[in-house]
Amino acid sequence: MVVGIARLRLRLPENHSLKGKRRVLKGLIGRVTSHFNVAISETDLHDVWQRAEIGMSVVGNSQPVINSVLDKLLDFIERTCLVEVVETDIEIIHMGK
Repeated sequence: MVVGIARLRLRLPENHSLKGKRRVLKGLIGRVTSHFNVAISETDLHDVWQRAEIGMSVVGNSQPVINSVLDKLLDFIERTCLVEVVETDIEIIHMGK
C-alpha cells in the first residue's frame, strides 16, 4: 500500500473575513471531493483571513498512480482560481507488510 500526503499553503487575496474564507474553502473542498477520491481538510491557519492550509491524502497500490493523482489534484486546485497556492509539500509513504 502507498499513501500520498499533500499539504498546501494557500493565499486568498480577495478575502476580507473569516466567513468569506470559510465559504471559499468549503467550495474548494467540495469541488475537489466531487472530482477526486481523496480525503481533504483545512489543517492550520484557522483564524487568519487571507491564508489557509489544507491537507489531502490518497491511498493506492503504486507510487506512479499516487503521484499522478496528486499532480492532477494540484493542477485542478490551481485552475479553479479560487486560491493562490503559495507552498506545497508532498510525501509518499510505502506501507510494508
